Amino acid sequence: MHGPPLVGWLLVALCAAIGAYCLFRMRAGAAGERRAAGGDALMGLGMAAMAVPAAALDTRTWGHVAFALVFGAVGLRALALARGGRAGMHHLHHAVGAFAMVYMALAMAGSPGAGHAGHTAGDGIREPAGNPLVTGLLLVYFAVYVVRTAAGMVPVTAIAAQDAPWPGPRPGRVGGPELTDACRLSMGIGMLAMLLTM
Repeated sequence: MHGPPLVGWLLVALCAAIGAYCLFRMRAGAAGERRAAGGDALMGLGMAAMAVPAAALDTRTWGHVAFALVFGAVGLRALALARGGRAGMHHLHHAVGAFAMVYMALAMAGSPGAGHAGHTAGDGIREPAGNPLVTGLLLVYFAVYVVRTAAGMVPVTAIAAQDAPWPGPRPGRVGGPELTDACRLSMGIGMLAMLLTM
């Protein structure tokens, strides 16, 4: 990732924590819930790897291409699992996220300097990597996703606070749907930050 190193390391920490939580979430629930948690974990950990500041790694073109191949396969699998209903929409969102990561990896691999997502022109202005139209469309998609997810969390939180006699998740549960939505919201914000720093 390019931009301030502090932002990159904060994204690494956030995405790694989300990935670890989702791995923990895979231990319980129905098969569909475990599969969704596994997809979230893979996206979170993949985003953590991609968010590492460029100055911290000796990046090579083959590394970006390998990353693109892995997440291309993840995106195709998510498309194959996408069917109707909420679970299908979640798989479709994973496919968009995976293909966005493929796009970012290929943009970094194809930029001058092999692995630097933007190069500096003679006048000192950094030129962005990738296609501005594709980057713009992905930014719009993830911005809408973030706003929609955040708006969907507000009524659920308010109703849960009125109905529950105690604060937080019910006893015997680790997290809950609100925490899962918060993780997905955080990953959406992280994807926006990564696209903006290309």
